[in-house]
Amino acid sequence: MAAASAASALVLAVAAPAAFGGGGGLGSPATSGSSGSSARDASGVVGGERLGRSDVQVAPLTGAPALPAGLSGRSWLVADANTGEVLAARDPHRPLPPASTLKMLFADTVLPKLDRSLEHKVTAAELADLGAGSSLVGVKENLPYRVEDLWRGVFLSSGNDAVHVLANMNGGVRQTVAEMQARAQSLQAKDTKVVSPDGYDMDGQVSSAYDLTLFARAGLRNADFRSYCSTRTARFPGGVDKTTGQRTSFDIANTDRLLGKYPGLIGVKNGYTTNAGATFTGAAERNGRTLLVTVMHPEAQGTVYDEAASLLDWGFAAAGKVQPVGRLVDDLGAPKAGSPGASPGAAEAEADAQVPPWARTPVLHSGPGLAPVLWSAGLLGAVLAAWGTARAARHRSRTAPAAGAAPTGGAVAIGHTGVSGRRSRRLSRRVRAVLHGRPRRRH
Repeated sequence: MAAASAASALVLAVAAPAAFGGGGGLGSPATSGSSGSSARDASGVVGGERLGRSDVQVAPLTGAPALPAGLSGRSWLVADANTGEVLAARDPHRPLPPASTLKMLFADTVLPKLDRSLEHKVTAAELADLGAGSSLVGVKENLPYRVEDLWRGVFLSSGNDAVHVLANMNGGVRQTVAEMQARAQSLQAKDTKVVSPDGYDMDGQVSSAYDLTLFARAGLRNADFRSYCSTRTARFPGGVDKTTGQRTSFDIANTDRLLGKYPGLIGVKNGYTTNAGATFTGAAERNGRTLLVTVMHPEAQGTVYDEAASLLDWGFAAAGKVQPVGRLVDDLGAPKAGSPGASPGAAEAEADAQVPPWARTPVLHSGPGLAPVLWSAGLLGAVLAAWGTARAARHRSRTAPAAGAAPTGGAVAIGHTGVSGRRSRRLSRRVRAVLHGRPRRRH
């Protein structure tokens, strides 16, 4: 009995840590909150009816701070990256030229497909169709570049030359544009029309503050995307020195003026063209909360950063003091539980992430993990129980009165038949056979 109790205690001790497992990470699909999967509500507006209005939308509660004064962006939005709640917005579905902020969609589409360590020799044809006045990082033809260096050129220098090289590696500019449009549809970014992968001014190419925010939110779930957009400076491969014959390199710096200056800023992308004016989408984290902000086409180019920073300040101060005026919808392209490409137990993990750690039940895995430990503990408990039973039987056998002897003290003696000892030894043999992988003999 004591041995069986000890085995039970051991099993409980091994199982207990599983009840305190961790949840999903910040900004991961498992923590997407109440953003929902439906693109449109009854009004037909993606994210909610109020986001279809052209005037400023905010729903303050008692104690909420006032919105910043002097906001001139034609379209802007500030939202919680985790819950998807839109805290305030102005005409967020207004179609406007996106400039280089469209590179977020380009990266979200192409980045997962190319190995970052892959090296590619650039051809003249890949650099032939760059728009006049394009921002460039300085890619040279007939020289090899690693994919990760090209992505730094995209994110830091907003290099259209790096975009075109990566697009050609992805099957060509036309194919990449088609894939970007399909990706926008899966993100439910209904305002976006892609014509060029780099965001260069093209007839008909538009996006919106709402859609750009969706692109940033999706991109930040990719560790490489997040790393590139948060990089402030890097070394970029240059040409070949004619004297030494060695490859040179030079410094590049992120053109995002808030990066390294605004507390908690993660990224993501800025842009400017003649038609778009200044555009900016940023993400910042403070006290465990991540906010997204997008500002499009303010009255003066340089104010886009000031207006974005003031909206972030307001968003952090207003959290919990305003009602959401809309929501960021879900990525329809994310793998669903049970579908090809979905992680095993994805639905269960998402549901479990919403439960406090102390309330979660233990999870037994089919592969290596906690289950073998529990199985071994159970067998160990059986061995201990069998050993205890056999030991007690041997003790009774040694202390039992000899045949025909009178019981002492007037007690009625119960003769030892040996049955308990044989059963315990048989159980011990079976347990040892299981532990050592031997088949059980039939008796």
